[in-house]
Amino acid sequence: MEKNSRARKSMAVKDDCEEVSSNKWEYINMTQQEEDLIYRMYRLVGDKWGLIAGRIPGRTAEEIERFWLMRHEKAFAERSSQKK
Repeated sequence: MEKNSRARKSMAVKDDCEEVSSNKWEYINMTQQEEDLIYRMYRLVGDKWGLIAGRIPGRTAEEIERFWLMRHEKAFAERSSQKK
């Protein structure tokens, strides 16, 4: 019985950690106020995207995280500079 509960917990964790391919990401435009709020909230709470998204109406945690990664990840920075 303990083995089954471990398997269920393992499956639940896998569902929560679903990765999205960055190849199909579109650039997310944020207003200056949204960007400022994201940076300030990130300094306060870290990468708690759901908490940050709760402060920005109309934005999801996934959008906020994707925006952050696109701005701060080296691979995205290189890609965007090649497009220009």
